[in-house]
Amino acid sequence: MKAKITQKLINSLTPEAKHYRVYDTEQPGLFIRVQPTGHKSYMVTWGRNRERSLGQVGTLTLAQARTDAARYLADAYEHGEPLAVTQGRKGAGLPTLRQFIDDHYMTWFKAHHKGHEKTLHTLDTSFEPIMFRRLDEITGRDLEQIRTAWLNGGNKPATANRKMGSISGVFSRAVEWDYLPASPLDRIKALKVDSIGRIRYLSKEENLALRGALEAREKIARAQRDSANEWRAKRNREPLPDLRALAFADHLKPMVLLSLNTGMRRGEVFNLRWQDVNLTGKTLTVAGEGAKTSETRHIPLNAEALATIKAWKEQASGTGYVFPGEDDKPMTDVKTAWLELLKNAGIVGFRWHDMRHDFASRLVMAGVPLNTVRDLLGHADIKMTLRYAHLAPDSKAAAVELI
Repeated sequence: MKAKITQKLINSLTPEAKHYRVYDTEQPGLFIRVQPTGHKSYMVTWGRNRERSLGQVGTLTLAQARTDAARYLADAYEHGEPLAVTQGRKGAGLPTLRQFIDDHYMTWFKAHHKGHEKTLHTLDTSFEPIMFRRLDEITGRDLEQIRTAWLNGGNKPATANRKMGSISGVFSRAVEWDYLPASPLDRIKALKVDSIGRIRYLSKEENLALRGALEAREKIARAQRDSANEWRAKRNREPLPDLRALAFADHLKPMVLLSLNTGMRRGEVFNLRWQDVNLTGKTLTVAGEGAKTSETRHIPLNAEALATIKAWKEQASGTGYVFPGEDDKPMTDVKTAWLELLKNAGIVGFRWHDMRHDFASRLVMAGVPLNTVRDLLGHADIKMTLRYAHLAPDSKAAAVELI
């Protein structure tokens, strides 16, 4: 769009689904870029793919923008490149990547996204080579070299894509907030990955072995408690609670059984509160604030899950977190106990998160529709659930018989 830029025109510009530009007919090279967020900025271009942000509309006046644009074009005509570019006059005031992340980006990110600690950790550990360079000094080649180093170091393409996604968000905000005219990632394509991959779930034998290891662990814990209480009794000390009078020796068995029967994410189990457990209605509610997708969902409890949560409630406080950590805060890790359990069960290559895959796989193999599986898992997109489609009984065989 071309028009004589006036204050009236500026006030009339409204955001659209995609960013757009309005080129000034009075001053060559000057245009206004309007972002979908409503953010407006004065820009100048002096050649093909050569442009620079002059400043935000409202911070910079129209007259100043026209003067700066004229200076850029005059310098480009005389020197081949605006002096503001060749001498870094404009860029000198730009923050380094480190400063931009700490002073601007993370403040915004914490307010709009979950898991900011993990994102900051990824940025800190994966992009250290460019952290103290100015934003406008970082090129796509720099990022390509960093990604290549990850791959050579053993990172899988999917891991590299996730890391690049973290820095992509940083540069997207830098562009939207007029620190940069374009992102250095614009021409970098994501690496191709297997979108389905191998779905790890328990075989019947592994399922039995896992449950057997849980029972053996419970017996050992009770025997150790009996021995400890005998020792205390001989010394006239107060006995510890009798584990044989309780349904579970500790939290691990109910957590595993609940995960196998609900497909909840580990963080969702950690954040589950008793107020979200409806024993009468036989459902669990995964609250939006504790879910990865921020969407609340309700999970029906099957017979084993219901019996497990009822028995656990009888020996737990019944208030606060279902599986509390220290000081009534959410539990944060069960890695040591989990790895020991797998070792005793003789199960290899099975992560805690794979219990979620096991839950979904058993549903699909039982003929449950994929959209129902999606709802139970809390997937925001059916594409995530389609990874399990190949497990549906006779689905492919039936399909090819139709031709």
